[in-house]
Amino acid sequence: MRKSHPVRRAVLAGAATVSGIVLLLSLKPASDPGSAQAAGQAPPAAAGQAPQGGVNGAVTGDAAQTQYGAVQVRLTMSNGKITQAEAVQAPKGGRSDQITASSVPRLNQAVVAAQGAEIDAVSGATYTSAGYKKSLQSALDKAKASAGAQQGSGDAQTLTGDVAQTQYGPVQVRVTVAGGKITKAEAVQAPKGGRSDQITASSVPRLNQAAVAAGNADVDAVSGATYTSAGYKKSLQSALDKAPAGGGSSQAAGSGGGQAATRILTGKAAQTQYGPVQVRVTVTGGKITKAEAVQAPKGGRSDQITSSSVPRLNQAAVVAGNAQIDAVSGATYTSAGYKQSLQSALDQAGG
Repeated sequence: MRKSHPVRRAVLAGAATVSGIVLLLSLKPASDPGSAQAAGQAPPAAAGQAPQGGVNGAVTGDAAQTQYGAVQVRLTMSNGKITQAEAVQAPKGGRSDQITASSVPRLNQAVVAAQGAEIDAVSGATYTSAGYKKSLQSALDKAKASAGAQQGSGDAQTLTGDVAQTQYGPVQVRVTVAGGKITKAEAVQAPKGGRSDQITASSVPRLNQAAVAAGNADVDAVSGATYTSAGYKKSLQSALDKAPAGGGSSQAAGSGGGQAATRILTGKAAQTQYGPVQVRVTVTGGKITKAEAVQAPKGGRSDQITSSSVPRLNQAAVVAGNAQIDAVSGATYTSAGYKQSLQSALDQAGG
């Protein structure tokens, strides 16, 4: 047999190597599932998912009106995950009772499993399911906004309080909060005209300075400017209540500026048949340490009912640590309004 020439063997070996490399390259998958992440491109988030922003506490969606009644969903979240879903309002009466009892637990369970609003409607409960999902999405939107506020909590925020009406004119306060402290306070509205000009010019700068020094709304009234001071404090507290839950302004909103974990939260006024009820709570370390009604029905028989029921409701709120408290006998409307405003205040805290 004729022997192969050494040079020929080397050429053939080199050709085989090149062919092998080409073959391996041709077998590479056309698409790499990890290529997007490798390129630094995160996959888009699905719509309706729970925000993963470290949101904690309770978030209540807007009430969704349906053909058979309102549906309103409340979520309990821990580190951005839904741990519980419940319907605080649902259709009731007649056939609706049966449908609600059957469908709502299944919807609640589906939300926790899906971690978002992408859930199926319950068969036989089309309207309830649609209202549930609408309120659920509202709650998720609020949680997402809260998560975004937490991420940007190190930035300065400008918060404008509600207008407080006084005997001599409106007072409205705007504050700048940075790093959890009030860095600036100013009155964008104050009583004016006649004697009011002098009182405003004298009292407002002192109130502004006191707000920055105190870091909250617990400032002393300026002598000779009782009405202006009261309106200022009310609007100032309203501004601080607007600070995002979990944001950097918890110290500013708190009672006694040195306690960073303390916040004073004022709920929305709840209208009742006998007058508005509005609740303010002090929350420290995630617990209600104080509850008070800053508005309650008054006049005639209402004075007696208010003086009897409100202290008991305040005490119940502190003991329960939430708005799930019993109505006071003989004060049904006041109790309902109290609970509604209390829940509004707690929703601001995310708890």
